[in-house]
Amino acid sequence: MSHTAGIRQAQKLKTRQALLDAALGLLEEQSLSSLGLREVTRAGGVTPTAFYRHFDDIAALGVALVEQTLGSLHGMIGAILAETGDSEVRLDRSVELIARHVREQPAHFRFIAREQHGGVGPVREAIADQLRLFTEEVATAIAGEPESRGWSQEDLLMLGGLYVDHMVITASALLDAGPDGGRAVAEVARRRMRLVTLGRLHWLDGTPDPA
Repeated sequence: MSHTAGIRQAQKLKTRQALLDAALGLLEEQSLSSLGLREVTRAGGVTPTAFYRHFDDIAALGVALVEQTLGSLHGMIGAILAETGDSEVRLDRSVELIARHVREQPAHFRFIAREQHGGVGPVREAIADQLRLFTEEVATAIAGEPESRGWSQEDLLMLGGLYVDHMVITASALLDAGPDGGRAVAEVARRRMRLVTLGRLHWLDGTPDPA
């Protein structure tokens, strides 16, 4: 890539991020469905024409915010799940990861919490897709554990979904609690996760061993 092309690419990424940041700031006070394109471009210092070089519409911008907020977590959660050892330690580390991200990016997670059941279809679908990917990743990780011997794929996905749903609930609770109540919320989250883990050990009690 030439020096000039590199500068143009850097400027393009900078403008795109300016639009995302502007939208996120405006979304602190309103939902995505009420957000206007001109509001975003004015807040981001970008012309309306320039907006369309980056996004087709406000919904596409919202999808990009979903990917920015949740997409980066896949690698981090995947690394935790790939660890060997005590499953409760991994669950604790997962709670710590969510708590840290909510603490560092509260506006992003408020956006997710609001728009998960909001009025913009593509954004709802993008959030659902990300959560489905997390569920599949968790199910794949726990499938290889001795405790999962004899489990069906359906049951593995159900358990993965329980963990993911609980993480979403925890993120919302952390937002509501604020910095002072975060420690208590995280501790409750750990206890609930342990309860799910204990229940998992007895899920197949009374079920004939397929082997």
